[in-house]
Amino acid sequence: MNQTAQEEARPAGPCTIVIFGASGDLTRRKLIPALCNLALANFLPSQFAIVGFAFDALTTDSFRQQLSENIKTFATSAVDAKVWTWFLERIYYVQGDFNDAAAYDRLRTQLEQVEKEHGTGGNRLFYMAVAPQFIAGIIEELGKTSLAHEENGCWRRVIIEKPFGHDLDSARKLNADIRRILDESQIYRIDHYLGKETVQNIMVFRFGNSIFEPIWNRHFIDHVQITAAETVGVEHRGGYYEGAGALRDMVPNHLFQLVSLTAMEPPVSFDADAVREKQVEVLHALQPPSPEDVLKNAVRGQYGEGTTENDHLPAYRSEPNVAAGSDTETFVAAKLCIDNWRWADVPFYLRTGKRLAKRETEITIQFRRTPFVLFRNTPIKHLQTNRLHIRIQPEEGICLSFGAKVPGPVMKVGVVNMDFDYVRYFDRAPSTGYEWLLYDCMIGDATLFQRADMVEAGWKIIQPVLDVWKALPPRNFPNYAAGTWGPPEADELMTRDGREWSQADCL
Repeated sequence: MNQTAQEEARPAGPCTIVIFGASGDLTRRKLIPALCNLALANFLPSQFAIVGFAFDALTTDSFRQQLSENIKTFATSAVDAKVWTWFLERIYYVQGDFNDAAAYDRLRTQLEQVEKEHGTGGNRLFYMAVAPQFIAGIIEELGKTSLAHEENGCWRRVIIEKPFGHDLDSARKLNADIRRILDESQIYRIDHYLGKETVQNIMVFRFGNSIFEPIWNRHFIDHVQITAAETVGVEHRGGYYEGAGALRDMVPNHLFQLVSLTAMEPPVSFDADAVREKQVEVLHALQPPSPEDVLKNAVRGQYGEGTTENDHLPAYRSEPNVAAGSDTETFVAAKLCIDNWRWADVPFYLRTGKRLAKRETEITIQFRRTPFVLFRNTPIKHLQTNRLHIRIQPEEGICLSFGAKVPGPVMKVGVVNMDFDYVRYFDRAPSTGYEWLLYDCMIGDATLFQRADMVEAGWKIIQPVLDVWKALPPRNFPNYAAGTWGPPEADELMTRDGREWSQADCL
């Protein structure tokens, strides 16, 4: 969401949101709480409605009752009873199979009634909260029934959750299939990481502060680290994860979005196409690895059983719906290079995984070391280099570490931190990460959504990794204990370059 809209608290225009897969986990945990937060903050229009569509045998009344129970658990802040009543009165449900043409006739009838009753003006936002294999079929039915056809000044938009395809060929096919029905301007490929305030602030931090942009390049930065670590295992997602793995699940979407925002050139404006054009330039400049590069610079891991202070943690192969001899990776680390004038010879190290030692998503900018000549005749043996930490979750904030003299007669240098915390400074209520993405889609701002070329560029980078890993199954799985920082090969990826993973010393 752009800054002007946030300052003015401008409600979106009239619209109806249709949620395919409305009885699922995403709807109850994220979408409804996010929309409720928008209602509390007065960002939803008075002419607004939600129509849920799913296979489960529910009615509008039972769906509303179910959501009323769910919101008690998943709301991110206290829910005002009056606002919830207003919100609930605008929620409807249509039962049907995604492949049943008659169900779409029922959906059309319900939409016409809702649009008449709540004055939503025919504007429709279709949210694909469904498994990836259903997306193309649903959009095809929307095309056949003209439900997504824009006419008489009414807009029709479709939000598609990741993963967008499972490799380069499938992503290209899915793009081609949906663009036979929809114009690119109607397609919003969502990545909830970009709903985080800190992620959006990367552009403001870089381009709105003159002390940082001049040093944001290969002359001052030694390397960049991006970590997305989770302490949880696959839990109830074993069936999905077996077909995806950590590489497909996180790298071409979440991590590459963070890479592109960190490395992009200044756009001419914050307009969607201007920002995304600079992002895709970064993705095109990322060098696809050769098979030799994959073997050297890409690490995969799978967690075995482990323990914490209070719990015994099962191995991945013991999780529900996971094959007993599964070769699916739950951890990925990689070294990538961007071949352009700003970032040549500056490695980007990425890592992500399940059942790691700490939950954190962070971008670390490691600056180059200063010359040591001034300190040669002092007790100081090593100088700590400056680090900038951009923390995305769970605590959102920015921290800069630098050296300062320790008080006393002896020359000693200690590391001190300048730490900024979003919640503490701005007193912002916790969010789901979906609020501003939903709002942006309602107002037609696609800045934080992926274009087709961005998706395909991301898959193009990791396709060689997929190919090599498919041809050479891992021989040592599981290779890290649950509750640790991953396999030793991930540390070796850094140490052979004379570097080490940041352990978030700014907190």
